[in-house]
Amino acid sequence: MLKGFKEFILRGNVVDLAVGVMVGAAFGAVITALVKDLITPLIGAVVKSPDFSGLFFIINGSKFMYGDFLNALISFLIVASVVYFFVVVPINTLVHRMKKEEPLDPTTKKCPECLSEIPLGAKRCAFCASIIS
Repeated sequence: MLKGFKEFILRGNVVDLAVGVMVGAAFGAVITALVKDLITPLIGAVVKSPDFSGLFFIINGSKFMYGDFLNALISFLIVASVVYFFVVVPINTLVHRMKKEEPLDPTTKKCPECLSEIPLGAKRCAFCASIIS
């Protein structure tokens, strides 16, 4: 029974998943710190109040804390923007630069007599009927 568990744990996809989760958690911490320590204070300097948690209204004795929702929404938009502009765009640019476009093998050639496009294996031109050597 323990042998099967050992094989399961040491299987490649389980280890890859564990590494991916750990790297994802570390990456999430970096993005959270970037937003919390740099982006939010910058917005606070411009807007004068980066915290909307004190905003609410009351209807029939029920308190609606729409400020907390605004904080969560703004935080989500900032995190999504940071991930897109500082991670996705640079990675896509890098991948595009690294991508080598291999030339396709030609499937046709030019007829020496009439310069029409003919298949590579043709022995006679379909347009001028000349023999291709």
